[in-house]
Amino acid sequence: MSTDNLIKMANQIAQYFASQPDQEQAVLGVRNHLQMYWAPSMRNELLAWQMEHQGAQLHPLVQAAVSGAGWGA
Repeated sequence: MSTDNLIKMANQIAQYFASQPDQEQAVLGVRNHLQMYWAPSMRNELLAWQMEHQGAQLHPLVQAAVSGAGWGA
């Protein structure tokens, strides 16, 4: 899958959770969704891209979720 598609999908997930009044819960929602429904290869690709580009195109909730400890694999 292309990185552009991963970024688009991750941002769509973040838009959904952005309605949460609690920012921490929103970040956890994004992180849990990605861990439960994305293949490890997809998560690792997004993490590598985020580290290389400092998350320039990622929604702030995705950036926070991806930077969480042990998120990759």
